[in-house]
Amino acid sequence: MLGRLLNTHQQWLCRRLADLGCVVTRQVTVADTAHDIEQAVREALSRAELVITTGGLGPTSDDLTRDLIAKMLNRRLVEDSAIVAHIKKFFTARKRVVPPGTRVQALVPEGATVLPNPNGTAPGLALVVNPNPFRSEGQAAWLVMLPGPPRELRPMFNDSVVPLLKEKLPLAGGFICRTLRTTGVGESIVQEKIGERLRRLVESGLDLGYCARVGQVDVRLAARGANAPGLIREAEAIVRRQLGAHIFGEENDELETVVVRLLTERKQTLALAESCTGGLIAHRVTNVPGASAVLLAGFVTYANDAKAKLLGVRGETLAAHGAVSEPTAREMAGGVRRQTGADYALSVTGIAGPSGGSPEKPAGTAFIGLATPTETIALKVFNPYDRETFKQATANQALELLRRAILG
Repeated sequence: MLGRLLNTHQQWLCRRLADLGCVVTRQVTVADTAHDIEQAVREALSRAELVITTGGLGPTSDDLTRDLIAKMLNRRLVEDSAIVAHIKKFFTARKRVVPPGTRVQALVPEGATVLPNPNGTAPGLALVVNPNPFRSEGQAAWLVMLPGPPRELRPMFNDSVVPLLKEKLPLAGGFICRTLRTTGVGESIVQEKIGERLRRLVESGLDLGYCARVGQVDVRLAARGANAPGLIREAEAIVRRQLGAHIFGEENDELETVVVRLLTERKQTLALAESCTGGLIAHRVTNVPGASAVLLAGFVTYANDAKAKLLGVRGETLAAHGAVSEPTAREMAGGVRRQTGADYALSVTGIAGPSGGSPEKPAGTAFIGLATPTETIALKVFNPYDRETFKQATANQALELLRRAILG
């Protein structure tokens, strides 16, 4: 509420719920005060069949959600011995003393289902409010309470809440949602290529959506009912035909995931030489499980001396063309490939800005080099954004250049 933290829960949960065919009608963020939490939950229960709260289940003084909801629903809190054992095991495994205050997390409202938390100490809780005192007709509602940390909330939602929703709140009629992920083409161009061609299917019940992010556009195809499978099949065929090689993956695929998978399948290796991206490409690649099978090494050669000493970039090249140039990008890629013996080598060099540019090479200019078993090429790109966005965009373009090269 102070603007110092980004609330990623709402975006992530809404996307997961939409993928499941559940329509989210309202998002509310309130302060950690008893009055605000109680008022928000009361209002939510008065209007929805499913209410999800996040946070407020921990051991500190501002973790009020569990106690407030139990009191509001007139349910006694009972200590769960299995949760107590889990808390002790959690701290023992980390060779830490169990803080006395953590035991409060084992208190469970009567009738609630405990949602296991292997990544933390606060369990999630799910309970059915039936009859529902906050609706005039007493219509039942499910209330799900999830812990605040994303690394705890997300696995818990996927592993425990999704099965519960499918069992307790099944959708009337089938629902199918398909996401195709594209790169190298803007949102307006994506719509121009597929929008009109999908109009007939949209009029027949297809839900078509676009989600743009840095260097990437997702196309979401959704439909419900008996005709859903046919609508999705036909729509996907049209999208693939129109966008072709711009489609790099499906659902939650990331460019780096696809690249690691392609290299692994081909038993090929990769090396990196980064300047302006500061190791971001290596970071993204090493986030992928199994990356050790393909990534041999990564160099962050920010200074010209490092480019020369570690990668073999010639002094004449730097003097004649500068660090941010096609020849330098080529020599960086070729040098790191020679040093490591990798099948593919990527290099990036650029001007992240906001200063450091010139009329010939304004801030946002970057060159991407790629050395393969058969050739060394370089690509000039222009990403006139803030530094962080510049780095993400340039990393995306480098990974996409590599993906296309692997695919021939």
